[in-house]
Amino acid sequence: MKPKALVLHATGTNRDHDAAEAVELAGGLPEIVHLNQLRRGERHWHDYQMLLLPGGFSYADALGAGRLLALDLIIYFADAVLSFINSGKPVIGICNGFQALVKAGILPDPQSLQSPRTLTLTHNTSGNFECRWVSLLPSSETCIWTKGLHEIIFCPTAHGEGRLRVHSPAVVEDLIEHDQVALVYARPDGSPAGDLYPENPNGSVAGIAGICNRLGNVLGLMPHPENHIHPWQFPYRSLPPYGSGLKIFKNGIAYASQL
Repeated sequence: MKPKALVLHATGTNRDHDAAEAVELAGGLPEIVHLNQLRRGERHWHDYQMLLLPGGFSYADALGAGRLLALDLIIYFADAVLSFINSGKPVIGICNGFQALVKAGILPDPQSLQSPRTLTLTHNTSGNFECRWVSLLPSSETCIWTKGLHEIIFCPTAHGEGRLRVHSPAVVEDLIEHDQVALVYARPDGSPAGDLYPENPNGSVAGIAGICNRLGNVLGLMPHPENHIHPWQFPYRSLPPYGSGLKIFKNGIAYASQL
């Protein structure tokens, strides 16, 4: 049977249909579910094999990007979310969803949703909202979403608060040691972009575009792979098409199908 994917919707989220289409094309069965449906018991976490937190501006980014969605996850769904993650089910948070995962303490690797945060996502170094296409280099074999992927992935960014900041250099060292750096921004030739702008559009430390938890089933990333899942979405007709973001979703669906 095709795995069922819970596409979590909060007021203001606007990429939920894009994410659902990516899941469907990858072979899954997506369902867009509002947070209130879960709170009222109309839908149940255990009925799904995958969780997606799509991009957008949940609650209009009041109190900061992803902050109120993070509070919802902590206050109303802490036990359910931790149970979902600890069972090994795949979880992906994109853009605003990534911000929520970080600010809820789910990433980089929680023992509880109240764990002290060692990193955050904050305002872009440029001070601007960065809406541009970027190249991503998959860099983790632990992460089930990027395992076995080696081709550059080309997809757009659209965020004002996507810069990954850490409390100390030791945090980056720890992420690297445990193979939690899932995606890094890349140059056109496929080499890591590091701090180079605009290839690294937000100034994230070490050019990190996405991270996973230590188990490897939870991925958070700022760019939007769900917005490059069709050949016609590739914007540069004079260049050979780079890899699409669909392969990330195919990895997630393949993994969920085995659970």
